[in-house]
Amino acid sequence: MNGDVKESGQAKLFSALEHVKHLTPKDVEYWRAREIQSVLGYQRWEGFREVIERAMMAARSAGVEPVNHFRQTTNMVSIGSGADRQVEDFFVSRYACYLIAMNADPSKPEIGYAMTYFAIQTRRQELRDNLYPEEEQRLHLRLRLMENNRRLAGAAKKAGVVRHPLFQHGGYVGFYEMGLAEVKAHKNIPPSQDLLDNVGRLELSALDFKATLTEHRLNRDEVKTEQRAIETHRAVGQEVRNVMMRDKGVRPEDLPAEPSIKRLVQKHRKQIKDGKTD
Repeated sequence: MNGDVKESGQAKLFSALEHVKHLTPKDVEYWRAREIQSVLGYQRWEGFREVIERAMMAARSAGVEPVNHFRQTTNMVSIGSGADRQVEDFFVSRYACYLIAMNADPSKPEIGYAMTYFAIQTRRQELRDNLYPEEEQRLHLRLRLMENNRRLAGAAKKAGVVRHPLFQHGGYVGFYEMGLAEVKAHKNIPPSQDLLDNVGRLELSALDFKATLTEHRLNRDEVKTEQRAIETHRAVGQEVRNVMMRDKGVRPEDLPAEPSIKRLVQKHRKQIKDGKTD
């Protein structure tokens, strides 16, 4: 019953975000901040404006110029008696919307659904834009996932996880419906190889979202026991799996393995250690 209610809420929010989506003459998708404000459960612009500021800071911290994704503008709104007045607004990209959801109030049920929606759509946009050669895109995602897995490990420890391999296993079973060793065997990846060095962009993006959303749930729900933390990781893995199967019609374990990028990961980490960047 609860699953049906959750599914209905997610479907309604997905539909609402699609309804307020705009397209440029070149078919680039964007939103107006004031239109997504109410969809995300914010009644007052002042509170939502603070979320936008945090999202812009997050973009800047990631090395992304905020003005490329948050374009300040104005909008005319009715104030009654046929009068209008000009108010602040923003044109925001999919990436900006995802950062807004990431920095919004996690207690609002709309936020979890929005994170799912914008993570999927942002990944689609990345694939369409094809900004990097294949291996560099995978490296970018792999490094981001490493960082988010470290954050997740910290959240899991805070939640009471002592047996981290069991916690990780819960996430793999939720996402792949099998353990790590079985996934490698299914994909014909040698046991000595790291799974994450040998999977493609779509799979890395999904695993990255799984890590981020699990961390969010552990903190939001103030999880304090190892068993509940494992169950949370498994449940999030299942949710992400279901979204992927609905969107792509393919099970994540059936996505093909890719040539290892271990060499690129090691090179990048050595450059960081030596204080060098490309």
